Amino acid sequence: MFKLKFIYHMNFRKIVAGILLFGGIIIISAFSSFDIDPLQHIIIQFNRWMVVHPQENVYLQLDKSYYATGNDIWFKAYVTAGSNHQLSGISGVLNVELIDDRDSVKQRLKLPIVSGLTWGDFSLPDTLNEGNYRIRAYTNWMRNAGEEYFFDKTITISNVITNQVLTEASYNYGNQNGTQQVNAHIKYTNVDGTVYASIPVTYQVQTGNKNIANGKGQTDTDGNLNINFINPSGVNGAERIITDIKLADKSSVKKILLVKATSANVDVQFFPEGGNLVSGNETKMAFKAVAANGLGTEIKGVVTDNENKQVATFNSNQLAMGVFNFKPESGKIYKAAITYVDGSVNIVSLPTAVNTGYSLTVDDTGNDNIEVKIIPGAEVESSTSTTEVISLIAQSRGTIYFAGKSQAGSKSFNVVIPKSKFPTGIIQFTLFNSSGEPLNERLVFIKNHDELKLNLKADKQEYTPRQKVKIELNTKNKNDQPVVGSFSVAVTNESIVPADENESSIFSGLLLTADIRGYIEKPGYYFAHDDEKTNADLDALMLTQGYHRFEWKQVLEDDIKTVAYSPEKSLQISGHLKNLFGKPVVNGKVTLFTANQSIFMIDTLTDSEGRFTFKNLVFKDSIRFLIQGRSAKDHKNLQVELDNLLQQRVRENKNAPDWQANAVDEISPFLKNSKAAYESGIRNGTINRSIALKEVVIKDKKMQAVKNSSNLNGPGNADQVIAPDALQGCADIADCLQGRINGVIFRNDTPFLMRNLSRPMQIILDGVYVDGVVLSSLNPNDIGSVEVLRSIQYTSIYGGKGGNGLLIITTKNGNEGYAYQRYAPGVITFIPKGYSKVREFYSPKYDDPKTNSKIPDLRSTIYWKPNIITDKEGNASFEFFNADTKGNYRVVVEGIDSDGNLGRQVYRYKID
Repeated sequence: MFKLKFIYHMNFRKIVAGILLFGGIIIISAFSSFDIDPLQHIIIQFNRWMVVHPQENVYLQLDKSYYATGNDIWFKAYVTAGSNHQLSGISGVLNVELIDDRDSVKQRLKLPIVSGLTWGDFSLPDTLNEGNYRIRAYTNWMRNAGEEYFFDKTITISNVITNQVLTEASYNYGNQNGTQQVNAHIKYTNVDGTVYASIPVTYQVQTGNKNIANGKGQTDTDGNLNINFINPSGVNGAERIITDIKLADKSSVKKILLVKATSANVDVQFFPEGGNLVSGNETKMAFKAVAANGLGTEIKGVVTDNENKQVATFNSNQLAMGVFNFKPESGKIYKAAITYVDGSVNIVSLPTAVNTGYSLTVDDTGNDNIEVKIIPGAEVESSTSTTEVISLIAQSRGTIYFAGKSQAGSKSFNVVIPKSKFPTGIIQFTLFNSSGEPLNERLVFIKNHDELKLNLKADKQEYTPRQKVKIELNTKNKNDQPVVGSFSVAVTNESIVPADENESSIFSGLLLTADIRGYIEKPGYYFAHDDEKTNADLDALMLTQGYHRFEWKQVLEDDIKTVAYSPEKSLQISGHLKNLFGKPVVNGKVTLFTANQSIFMIDTLTDSEGRFTFKNLVFKDSIRFLIQGRSAKDHKNLQVELDNLLQQRVRENKNAPDWQANAVDEISPFLKNSKAAYESGIRNGTINRSIALKEVVIKDKKMQAVKNSSNLNGPGNADQVIAPDALQGCADIADCLQGRINGVIFRNDTPFLMRNLSRPMQIILDGVYVDGVVLSSLNPNDIGSVEVLRSIQYTSIYGGKGGNGLLIITTKNGNEGYAYQRYAPGVITFIPKGYSKVREFYSPKYDDPKTNSKIPDLRSTIYWKPNIITDKEGNASFEFFNADTKGNYRVVVEGIDSDGNLGRQVYRYKID
C-alpha cells in the first residue's frame, strides 16, 4: 500500500512569497524534533533551497543559423523563471556574447530586460575569420547554476570577402607503435567548383596553442592535398590545420580547418533505469554510443552472460541511443558484443548487478497516466524490518508536483499519476530511504500538448520579387481561447538559407537543453514530430542524460549557502571609499556625474563599511563617468575603489560536436549570394570595406609608447609595443591583443607567457597593478599604447613581479582623457560597460517611388521583427517587401504568452 500526497503547482511568485512568510515557523518546528517525518523534511528543505535558488532560463531566437561577414545577427531573448516558464522578473540585465572556436569573446552586449524580454544584434565586420562561433546568453543570476545552463548555440560564419578558396576535408585514423596517426585529405576549389590544381601549399597542425607538425606540399591535378601527422597526446580533442595556398595572382589565402577527432574510437556506455541494476528484477537498460568527434554513431549488439548464453539483443536509433529489457541473475557477469558501422566488433562489460537496493521503473507510454513501480532487491525483500519507509518525490524546475511515501515495512509498490498533474517538460523522480538519502533517480519528459496554436495567413500564396507581403497572426491556447503574447518573426529565402527541420527551437531551448547538462545532438528532432518513435527516442535520451541542476545532498543540508551572484535588476556602480591608510570612510559623500552631452549628477552616502552603490542606472555603452569622494568633513585626500564584476569565464564548448569541419562548402548557395550582396554593396556605397581583398605585407617599424608610460625601462623600451591603431574593432583589450603579442596567449581574458602557463603576467595600468579582469572593462579607443615585457632585459627591473612578464598599458592623455585614471585625490574617471545600442532591422519599402530600384536586393534575411504583440483577440499582423531572389521563402514565428505557454509556427510561400 502506498500513501499519496499531491503537491499542486502554484504561481512561482506566490510559492516564494508564501514560503518567505511562514517558512521560518516550519523550519523551527521541523528542527525542534528528531523524529520528523522524512518526507516532510525533504519537502521543507527543497522549498527552502528553491527560495534561495530559483531557476532562470533564457532562449534566443536568431534570424537564421549561419552567417557571412558583413551580415548582422538579429535575435530576441526570452527570459523565463519557474516551472511554467513565466516571463522572469528576477533579472533586469542580459549578457550576450559572440565567441570564436578558440574560446575568445569577439563581441559583448549588455541589454535591458523588460518583463522577461529583450532583443539586440551583432554586426559582423569583414575582418572576422571564417569558422564556428558560439552565441552565449545569460543573466548574472544564472551564473550561480553554472554555464552549463546558459543559452549556448553554435553558428557558422563565412568570410566571403577575402575567400576565393573553399575546402573539403576528410580524415582517416590509424595506430602505429602505440601512437595515433591522422591522415587529412583536403580538396581545394573555388566557389564555382573549379579545382585549384598544382598549387603550392604550406601548412601547420596545432593542438591547443602548440604546433605539432608543419610542412609544404602541392595540390594534385584534382586539387587534393594529403597531410599526415601524429597526435602526441592521444586525446580526442579538436585540433586545427592551418594552410596557406598561393594563388596564380600571387595572393595568399589562409584556411583554418577543424580536426574534430583524432581517432576512430567509440565510447559505449550502459545506463540501468533508475541507476541501479538489481538482480532478479526486470530492467530497462539504456545505452549510448559516442564517436571521438562527440556525435553519436549507430551500433547493434548481443548481450551474453558468463556462460555465453544470449540474454538480449539491441539496435541503436539514428542518434546512437536505445533501450532493451533484460533480467539479470545474481552472481552472473554480463557482456555486450558491439558491432560498429564499419563491421568491427568490440566487447564491453555491463554494470554489475546487486542484490540489495531498489529498482525504479517508469512507464509513460500511456496517453493520460504515468505508472511508477518500486521493486526491492532480494536482500531488501527478505529483510524483517518493519520500520523502513521509502519516499518518492517528483519535481520540475523547482516545484514539487508529487510526494508520497510507503507504509512502514512495505517492500514494493506502484502508483499511477495523471500526466495532467505535471507541466510539460522534464520531471525528476527521486526515491529516498528513511534517512532521507536518495537511492534512485529517473527523468521523464511529459508532453501535455499545451503549446500555443499559431495560425499564419498570407494575403497570397505566390508573389513576385519586391512585392509586398502581408501576414496575419492568430494565437490561441490549448482551450482555443485567444491569448495576448509576445512574438518574434524571421523571414528568410530558403533557397539561399536551407532549413534544418531538426534545428533548435523555443521548445527544445526552454523545455530540454535549459535543464540538461551536457551536449544533446539535434535537440529539435524531439519536437519536430509527436509520434511513438520520436517519444521513444526522447525517453532513451532521458535514460542516458543526467540532471544536475542541484545535488540532493546540498539541498538536504541544514546550512543553505548564500549565492555568489546577485540578480542584476539594472545597471549599477559600486565600490569603497577609503582614506589614505586604507580604512573605510563612513558617511562619506560620493558623487557620480558625467558631461558627455548633458550633465548628469547623483550622489549617495557610504555605509558603516565605507561602501557606496548607485542603483537603477540607465546609460549606453562607452559613457565616461567621474566619481568624486569626500568625507563628512569634506576632506578630499581619499581613495575611491570600484568593484570589478568578474567576467564570466569561457570554458570548453559543450556543443563542440556541432562544429562544422567543412563549414563553407556546405552552404555554397548562401556563400555565393552573400559574396554577390557584399560586392553590390561596395559598388553602390551601402557597405564600407574594412580590409583589402589581396594580401598586404606590413613591414615592422619601431613603435613608440606614449610619453607618459609608466614603464620603468623608459617609454618604448620593451620587447613589443602595440600602437592604438591595432586596437580597433574589438570588444575589449583582451580580444584586441589575442594573437597580436608574440609568445603570449590569453585564457579567459588573462595573459600568460607561453613558456610559463602556470602563472599569469602582471598588468600595470597607468602605473597601477591591476587584475586581468580589468582588461574586459577597458575601451580600446582609450588606449595610448601597450608595452610587452618578456625578456629579462626588460623584466629584471621589476624584481619578483617581473618573473612572468608584464603588460604596461597606458591610456591616452590630454583632451582625449583616461580610461580609468585617478587625476586628483578622491576622484576617478572610468568607462563602465553600459547598455548596448539596439538597431532596427532595415526593411526597404518598394512602394515608395524614391526607393532606388537599380540597387540589387540580395538579402538572405528578408524580414525581422522582434516585438510583435497580439491583442486581446489573439491577433497581430506584419508586412514587408520581398527581395530580388526567387525561390521558397520561410517564415518562422516563435513566442510566449503571459502564462508561459510557448508557441512556434513555420509558414512558407513562393516567389516566381
